[in-house]
Order: sequence, then C-alpha cells, then structure tokens
Amino acid sequence: MKSLAIVCLLSVSLVFGGSPKEDLKKDANDFLTMYNTIFQKLATVSNNAEWKASTDVTDQHTGERIGADQSTATFTGSTYVIEKCRGLLKHKGELDALTVRQLEAILLTAAHNPGTIPDIVAERVAAEANQSALLDGFRFCDQSVGDSCVKLTTPNIIDETLTNSTDLVVRKHAWEVSKQTGPVLKSGLIKLQSLRNRMGKEMGFNSLFSLEVADYGMTVPEMMKLMDETIEGMKPLYQQLHYWAKTKLAAKFKQPVPRLIPAHWIGNRWSQAWPGIVEGVDLDHLFKDKKPEWIIQQAERFYVSLGMPSLPTSFWEKSDLFELPPGAARKKNTHASAWHIDLDHDVRSLMSVKPDYDWFKTTHHELGHIYYYLAYSNPDVPVVLRQGANRAFHEAIGDLIAIAARQIPYLKEIAVMPQDMQIDQTQWLLSEALDNAIVFIPWSAGTMTHWEHDFYEEKLSPSEYNNRWWMYVAKFQGIAPPDPRGEEFCDPATKTHINDDPAQYYDYTLAYLIKYQLHNYIAQHILHQDPHNCNYYGNKEVGKWLWDLLKLGATRNWREVIKEKTGEEISPRGMLEYFQPVMEYLQKENNGHDTSWER
Repeated sequence: MKSLAIVCLLSVSLVFGGSPKEDLKKDANDFLTMYNTIFQKLATVSNNAEWKASTDVTDQHTGERIGADQSTATFTGSTYVIEKCRGLLKHKGELDALTVRQLEAILLTAAHNPGTIPDIVAERVAAEANQSALLDGFRFCDQSVGDSCVKLTTPNIIDETLTNSTDLVVRKHAWEVSKQTGPVLKSGLIKLQSLRNRMGKEMGFNSLFSLEVADYGMTVPEMMKLMDETIEGMKPLYQQLHYWAKTKLAAKFKQPVPRLIPAHWIGNRWSQAWPGIVEGVDLDHLFKDKKPEWIIQQAERFYVSLGMPSLPTSFWEKSDLFELPPGAARKKNTHASAWHIDLDHDVRSLMSVKPDYDWFKTTHHELGHIYYYLAYSNPDVPVVLRQGANRAFHEAIGDLIAIAARQIPYLKEIAVMPQDMQIDQTQWLLSEALDNAIVFIPWSAGTMTHWEHDFYEEKLSPSEYNNRWWMYVAKFQGIAPPDPRGEEFCDPATKTHINDDPAQYYDYTLAYLIKYQLHNYIAQHILHQDPHNCNYYGNKEVGKWLWDLLKLGATRNWREVIKEKTGEEISPRGMLEYFQPVMEYLQKENNGHDTSWER
C-alpha cells in the first residue's frame, strides 16, 4: 500500500511541472488526463480494501482499508490539485462545459480530504474505518446473564420479529436489542463530528453538512427550505396515514389509540417504513418455493428484458449475496449495497438475500445501481464524472425499478403471482404508501436531515443527541419510544448512514421525488398505461429511454436532465398525484376525525 502511494505521488510530481506558457486548454486536458488515470487506480485499490473490510470484518482488513483510503485522500486532497483546479477555474469561461464540470467535481472531492491539514484527514479516515468496523462487526445479544451474552441474534431475525410478532413484550425486546449499537458507537461519533467539520471549514464551508449540500449547487438554507416545503406538502396525506395506521395497530395489539405511535408497534427498527399493516397484501408466501439465487437472477432478467446487457461474469464471481448463518465465524455488513470497484465494469453487490417479497424488491433496487454503473462506464464519461446526475439519482433509479418490481402485471407475467389472484388496488397502493413511500418523507426530510443539520451545523452537544433525536421523531413522524430514552443511549448512531454516509440523507427525499416523476412519465408517455398498474418488463422503448438517461453520468446539469426527460422541474407533484387515490380513501375511512398528533 505504501509503495502504491509513493508511486502515485511521484507520478503527480512529474506531471506537476507544467510551463505557465502552455495553452490553457492543453493545460487543463493534461491535468485531467493525469488526474483521471491516477484517481481510477487509487479508487480501485481503495474500493477493494473497503469491500474486504465490509465482507470479512477483521482488524487486518480494517487496517488495509485505512491505508488504502489514506493514499486516495492524499492524492485527491493534495494542495496541488486544489490550487490547480482553482487556477484553471478562474478562466472557466474559456473552457468547455465538460472540462469545467470535471474541475468542479475534483475540487469538491478535494474538499473531503484537504491536503492542507493532512493529519486531520488521516485521523478522520482512520476514525471512519474504525467506526464502520464496529458497526459491521457488531453482534446483537438477544439474551444475557450478567455481563455475558448467552444468545446472539441477527438483524434479519430482529426484523422478522418486528414484522410478524403480535406480542408487545417480545416486540419491545427486539426493538431495544436493535438499539444496542448506539452506546458502542457514540464516542466515535463525537470524534467524527469534530473531524468532519474541521475538514469542511478548511475549504470555506461552515460544516460538513454545508459541504455535502454544495454538491447540489445549493446553500444549507435552500436545502432545508426544500425539505420543509416537501414535508409540508406531504403532511395532509401523512397525517391521514398516521391516524389510520395507529387505529389499526391499536386494534391489532388491543391497546387504546395513542397520540404518538409507539416505535415497537411498527415493523421497522426506525419507523421509516410501516410494513404489514394493510391486510391481505403480504406477498411473502408467493416466494416460499423460490431460492435466494432465483431472486437475483430474476432481477437481472428484468433489466435484460429491457435491452440492457447481462451482468458481467465477475459480478457473480465476486459479489457477496447471501445471508450468513447465525454464529458464522465471518462477519459482514448486513446493509444491502452496490459497488463500483474499478469505476469501469467490476461491479458487485453486498446483500443477504432471502426468498421473500422485501428482498425481491431490494434486489431489483440494488441492480438498478449496478446497471447505472455499467451505463455510465463508457468513453464519453470521464472517470471523475462516472456517478449519478446528482447523488439522489442513484437512489431514484434503484427505487424506480423497485416500483416497477411491485406492479401486478409484472408479478403475474413472471408467474410469481397467479393469474387469477385478485388484489384490491386501493389496499395495494395504501401498502406502498405505508411501506416505502409517503411515511418515508417525514423520516428522511424530517428526522434524519434535521438531526444531522443540527449535529454538524449547530455542533450538537453529546448531552443532547438522544433528546434532539426523539424530539424530531415526535415532531415529524409522530412516533415515540416504548420508554424514555436517556443520553446513555445513542439511537441516531444505530442508523448506518449517520456513521458512514453522513450529512446526505436528504438525497433519499430527492430520490423519491425524482423516481415518481420518472415513473409517471414512463407509464403515461411511453407505456400509455395506468401508473398504478403498468408493466416495464420486456419493453425495449422503456429500456432505451432509461439507458439514455443513465449513460450520461454526471456530465450534464441534473435540473436540465430532469426537465428534458420529463418536461417539468423537480417537485413533489408526481408523488402526490400517484397517491391521490390513497388520500381520497383515507379521508373517507377517517370520517372527519382530527388526524393531527401535535398538541
């Protein structure tokens, strides 16, 4: 690892001796050729090291990850790179648009590892690697005697309990077990708050949060305004859902209807989705005879049916796709993810696939990332722009295909759902609103975004972590913990993104707005079908429309791309239109009751 870093730095020093008399465009092109070449090589080494550290959590692999990440950080954040980009961008009017986009992307990357404070960068890289190792290697204890754990459990078992159990005592225990990572991660989070903010300030940003927001060409007040407007726009529908759901859950658990929904009543550890509330829409039984391998293979068949290529052989050889058995010696990250190892065609996925409906949708989603990688890994897209049109676009594309995967005509065409099976369309749409759509907005735009805003922008004190968290959970989601949660806990840290994908959760909100905008366009203008009952499968026109979008990478302004592909600016209009039947249904069901949980 050290030798690679030395080679890279020597390569940089050899290229850095440019003459001031060189033509500006040639100077920029030479710099970009050098940067893209070295960056791709370093990224490949770093991604491979992170892959090992995530799929086989050991001290050795964590150390290798730290070394690889430090080498990449040294190069991308070097003072020369920063000064060179700034110097060239002073003449941006004389450079072509693609060159300017590359220089701006490089400068923003440099801001994450500024070479002017190498000790801080190295400390941050090490702290992040250690934090991820703690999270990835954590073993949940279901039963202990004194200080000793006598029975382990897994995230999948916890999720199954919260999905299926009707015993509130059992549910509460499972929910509390799911929060065991918080206290372990708190001290690392305190350290990362300081290190990450120091990094942002070095490049002229107020905090890490404002640095990350800059990727959208927005200020922090602009982003928070957009999030608040989105929450307010969705609030009438969310309040109807909240009231309807808590009455159903109260009846299910034989409890009085509460003002705030107890968190352990909901079948998700963070209440970001509310599965299993709608009766008769549980489709897990349709997959009981399927093997995990079939789930992934069918997701690939979906993309191939649109005219996209088969997955590379290396995907199947190098991915880590299935759940580890309880007590396995190897430990791995259990959060589903997609990886672009070499920024070319070495693409992989890390999952724990089981044959059920949720993993069926998740697998389609993760392969959406994979096909996005493959689409923009082409000669027209420079290495540094091989990413989504904006950060939200990757999630939008994955979630767009997850919408397609839950369409009844598709499920029937691939013989998962019997042809004569009848589904109540209103209940089906209500399930989508509860499970992976409307209820997600107060969580993503509200709880997560506002807490991380305060954590970084306001330098939130460790003595307020949990209190601020549950204040926002109540305010935006209408949820409360089973019992009061003091500062001895650190419930925000139980969410992986707080630790290893910080200050970016608003990406998911924007992704939701984008995906429904894209889906409505595809259904109405390409398929000419009802957006609630359409079928992408086998439609080459849909595939071409999508591929033409994906292959652009980040070479174009994301706002222009959205308007060009759909004819309108980004907004929640498409999402609200899609769920209008749910609003009409709930208003009748709730019969004029006051649906607000706010005092």
